[in-house]
Amino acid sequence: MPEDFDEQKTGGFDLPHYLGIARRRHMQFLVPLLLGWFAVWGASWVLPSRYRSGTLILVEQPTMPKDYVTPNVNDDLQDRLRSITQQILSRTRLLHIIDQLNLYGDSHGHLTPDDKVERMRKEIEIELVRDPENRVSAFNVYYSSHDPRVAQQVTSELTNLFISENLEVRQQQSEDTTQFLEGQLETARKILSDQEEKIRQFKGQHVGELPAQVGSNLQILAGMQSQLQTEEDSLNTAKQQRVYLETLMNQYHSLQGTPKAASGAALGLPAIDEELDKLRAQLADLSSHYTDRHPDVRKLKEQIAETEATRSQLAASLKAKAAAAQADPGAANTPTDADMRDASSPMVQLQGQIQANRVEISNRERSVGELKAKVTDYQARLNQEPVREQQLSDLTRGYDQSKANYDELLKKKNESAMATSMELLQQGERFRIVDPPSLPAKPDFPNRLKFCVIGLGFGLALGGVVAAAFEVMDDRIYDEKELQKLLPVPVISEIPALAAPADQQLERRRLWLGWVTAALVSVTILLGSALSYWRG
Repeated sequence: MPEDFDEQKTGGFDLPHYLGIARRRHMQFLVPLLLGWFAVWGASWVLPSRYRSGTLILVEQPTMPKDYVTPNVNDDLQDRLRSITQQILSRTRLLHIIDQLNLYGDSHGHLTPDDKVERMRKEIEIELVRDPENRVSAFNVYYSSHDPRVAQQVTSELTNLFISENLEVRQQQSEDTTQFLEGQLETARKILSDQEEKIRQFKGQHVGELPAQVGSNLQILAGMQSQLQTEEDSLNTAKQQRVYLETLMNQYHSLQGTPKAASGAALGLPAIDEELDKLRAQLADLSSHYTDRHPDVRKLKEQIAETEATRSQLAASLKAKAAAAQADPGAANTPTDADMRDASSPMVQLQGQIQANRVEISNRERSVGELKAKVTDYQARLNQEPVREQQLSDLTRGYDQSKANYDELLKKKNESAMATSMELLQQGERFRIVDPPSLPAKPDFPNRLKFCVIGLGFGLALGGVVAAAFEVMDDRIYDEKELQKLLPVPVISEIPALAAPADQQLERRRLWLGWVTAALVSVTILLGSALSYWRG
């Protein structure tokens, strides 16, 4: 027996005990339940209704593929949308909408403009819509108001602001980017022009010393050296000719009327013959290398002809002198004036040849000096070529870098200008209204059906608390277990309850009253829920 008592005492959930509490305290539970539910549900009908209007704005990508026209604005839509939202929710923009639609005017006359702006910001909601790749593809704009038409109008104004602000922001960013690139391009153009001018001045100051002219300088130098060698050879020949002519002149002056003198003069003929042999040998050597039209060949032929003519005249003169000496020995001692005046006389011809030879020597020496100066100048140019090459390389390196920078900026500027044109034609990324601002038919707040559920939960909690409070404050004993808790010894037997007919009838009435109350509470809650559903 004690073991059975211990098992009952340590048992789990005691269903009969709780059923007993429900029979005794059902009225204390149902009445607070109904009152709590009605208080919350009634509040949903007392609170002012707020209507929420919303619109869906789709973010359309540029119609022109990015491979053809690259946008020059910020590609981060979320950052740009955040910036646009801050501009739209600025005090100036919101006050303009408040004044235009007369928001918070009649019943909120005590609010300051800042309070109205702050309240309107709380009633605006921006909700981003993302695609499976977590990119913003659209966004919703919501506005709540006590008047559904006002909510629709404000939502429409906000939508128009988002669309126009996005176009303005993109166009402004695009134009700013293009203007920035134009400024950078102008700076790069000035730098490139300055470097071009430096290279032009450098080339003008060092004509003939540039690396590109090395080959032509070498060819010119080789030609000048060959020409110098030719001029020096011609100068030496002219000097030899001078010596030869001076010898003839001396021999002619030494001619006397005596046979001894004539024989001494006749000794000059072998020198002329020897000179003719040298000239003919030089002519043969030149003819083996050059044609007859070569200047040196032609000049040598003329010199041979003049020498032969001189020899012939000298030989004829010697014969005439010899004959005159035999006829008149005294007249042959001195040259006659006729000989000096006769242009065909050997004396006059020798003097003309000597004068021409002197002029030729002078010209040859001047030409040799000029050629030597030019050769020295070209050799100096070739010596300066490595230095000029390094200097020009330094200038060209900076020019190439500036040219590459200029070309890159020009390309970017052209692309940016094309992107700006695309933005001005509204062919870039833009916002498009998918769902126009709705005219709400039911209030968004309070949600009466939700309030009905919340009221039911509140009523259940209130009824449970009230019923538990009454049960705790009641000190009567209603079953054996409560008695066992008070007695130190086990209960051996119990006396059954002896109920009078009046008590039984009262108990039945209380039971029926409880069921009727429960049914009334249930029907009331159901009707209230249905009304909340149908009336919004």
